[in-house]
Amino acid sequence: MQGSYPASGYGVLAQIFPKWTLKVPLYVALALPVGGGAVAGGIWYFFSPEYTDVGYRPAQPVPYSHALHVGELGLDCRYCHASVEESAVSNVPPTQVCMNCHHVAVRDSELLEPIRKSIEQGRPMRWVRIHNLPDYAFFDHSVHVGAGVGCRTCHGPVHEMEVVSQVEPLSMSWCLDCHRDPGPHLRPLEAVTDMEWIPTGDHEAFAELAIAERALAPPEDCTACHR
Repeated sequence: MQGSYPASGYGVLAQIFPKWTLKVPLYVALALPVGGGAVAGGIWYFFSPEYTDVGYRPAQPVPYSHALHVGELGLDCRYCHASVEESAVSNVPPTQVCMNCHHVAVRDSELLEPIRKSIEQGRPMRWVRIHNLPDYAFFDHSVHVGAGVGCRTCHGPVHEMEVVSQVEPLSMSWCLDCHRDPGPHLRPLEAVTDMEWIPTGDHEAFAELAIAERALAPPEDCTACHR
């Protein structure tokens, strides 16, 4: 009979894979870009300074309160970080600077025992660094302070912090955003260390004048930071 199998005994072949497997290549083709994008997005965010560095707040050997010393007592940043206007590096104050006040103020406090031992043993305090740029990135504090960029721009409201934490990512894109448009971050030179300073009047006009008078031309090429 036409259309029938020969008498040799061959029957209809059984279906090996279920019918839905025919759509597997389509599912894979759709999942690869979606999954790949999710992985790339996860790496971009979770391995970025915005996630890994912002909020870093290590414990220090002495619980120094910026909220007390700067916020309440009005201590100027430059009293402790004395080289910030002259050096690429903002120094960590030596023990002697602490003792300028604490040989009188709360001199017997238990919290200051590490400070007293530092003086007695002639060994510097081992403060834990918070804002730590990679070795391949160069940053000059004196240039930025001289340009009129306030301490708060990079370090946040330190005068409110019991324990200092990192508030900005300090990433390349973050730095470039400021170099491309420095105006919003500029202030009068005498207000650079004023943590509570806020712009008044036409700040845009002030910024344009400051850029012209201070001859500011923030570099955007690689050699500015990678030397």
